[in-house]
Amino acid sequence: MHVQPKPVNRYPWFIRLFFAKQKHTYGTVLEPGLLWGRSKWVFATVALLYGALNRRGSPLSGAMRSMVTVRVSQINHCEFCVDINGATLHKRGASEDKILALRIWRESVLFEPDERAALEYTEQVTHTDGRVTDDLMAQLRGHFDEDTIVELTGLIAFQNLSSKFNAALDIPP
Repeated sequence: MHVQPKPVNRYPWFIRLFFAKQKHTYGTVLEPGLLWGRSKWVFATVALLYGALNRRGSPLSGAMRSMVTVRVSQINHCEFCVDINGATLHKRGASEDKILALRIWRESVLFEPDERAALEYTEQVTHTDGRVTDDLMAQLRGHFDEDTIVELTGLIAFQNLSSKFNAALDIPP
């Protein structure tokens, strides 16, 4: 990694609470959290945004959210994110075959029309300057209402932030 974490006891108490939850969930404190935690205000803001996007009441299913985050992570070459988001996608019900097919989703029969629309949108937002064609927006509207499209867009933008952060700092899988 290009930047090293501090010892856990040197982070503010509220960040250490987050680390305790990570340790309970994953068996360890995750390195991205340790690096985000070096800036307590940025960490707190990122954690709140992640919580809002990953809440149970989201109009996007958990599997859809995880599928999108895996695809963004693949595009941005964040192997840590691919691993953790892929494991979450599996927990949320996706088969291993479907997870492995995400890199070539267009050639696969494993994806439903709403997933295809979301993945196309994910790629267009991630690969370009963020501009989306009217045709793709019409396709999205065939599957999602406008509130859901806003959530999907926020999730894609957040995962681009997260995966680019991790890839730039060379966080290992």
